[in-house]
Amino acid sequence: MTKLPLPLPLLLHQHPAGAASPLRVLLPPARRLPAMSAATTTAPSSGEYPSPVSPPYPAASKDVELRRAMTASARSAAFASADVVFEDEWIAVVDKPAGVYCEALLTSLPCPAASEHPTTKPNLHLANRLDRDTSGLMVITKCNKVAGKLVKAFTDHKVKKTYLALCIGCPPTWEKIKICSGHGRSKHGAWRVYAMADVGRSLPGGSVVRDMSTQFEVLGVNGKGQFRKPYNFCTEDIESITVQEKPAEQSCIDDVKNSVILVRAYPQSGRTHQIRLHCQYLGFPIRGDAKYGGVIEWNGLECEGHALHAESLSFVHPITGLPVTFQSPLPPWAKDIISTME
Repeated sequence: MTKLPLPLPLLLHQHPAGAASPLRVLLPPARRLPAMSAATTTAPSSGEYPSPVSPPYPAASKDVELRRAMTASARSAAFASADVVFEDEWIAVVDKPAGVYCEALLTSLPCPAASEHPTTKPNLHLANRLDRDTSGLMVITKCNKVAGKLVKAFTDHKVKKTYLALCIGCPPTWEKIKICSGHGRSKHGAWRVYAMADVGRSLPGGSVVRDMSTQFEVLGVNGKGQFRKPYNFCTEDIESITVQEKPAEQSCIDDVKNSVILVRAYPQSGRTHQIRLHCQYLGFPIRGDAKYGGVIEWNGLECEGHALHAESLSFVHPITGLPVTFQSPLPPWAKDIISTME
């Protein structure tokens, strides 16, 4: 396993048509990770806490987030009908639009039993959650028994998920990669990336640094690429990066430092803002992601939110025991990008 700061220096290669990949990764020799001592897994006696390796929220993000929150509150209050992808007597899979809070889907789910006796009303529960500006698939359960089973499946990472993200930044020199890091709240309460060596260490407020890992594949850069179905990742297929320090300074030239990059993310854990944090660390924050360094304006227009979409979910049905897979319709920004790809 390789540990190194990211992003890597830019090195784009031109390949003829039919080449296996337009991108490749150059990595230094692997080095053994230092063993974690007992001191790194206990609360610091001197009051010192581990330092995050990702930057704090930009100053401009406060006003942007406030405006978006107010708009989302109004939209959520008026949200009347959830777009149902699948439904049976135990669960409903719905497609959440961007800019709407998750709870709005509970009150908007079409439910024939809603007008019946209270004892026959389904007990609706969110099995998973999405950020306010993230669109895509969510699962709503209809009774406590099913809720417990499905929430446990999400917690135990037995639900496979894929996301699409439209990013602006330096193009990666790899096509597929896995990044492993720590995750936690800083002393200011902001979610940040931490070094893997800090996993288990105490943070302000009594929480601890937890591990998180995400696999990524590049689908397109500046209109060059190919949209394809989700990839069945194998650990031997891809390079694995362990975060131990702050990312290296960006080294890409002006012509490509604001490249449009379409990536698919495969989160292996379910930490808050995980994909957004890892995209920031890798050097291509998600477009419109004000908290994590994404551009706030693009092509002369202010972004209404970040371009992140929960594309698919796969899990074992909590009652039937059968494997099920659900796919969300593409959001407008994804359709636009894919339509220009060559």
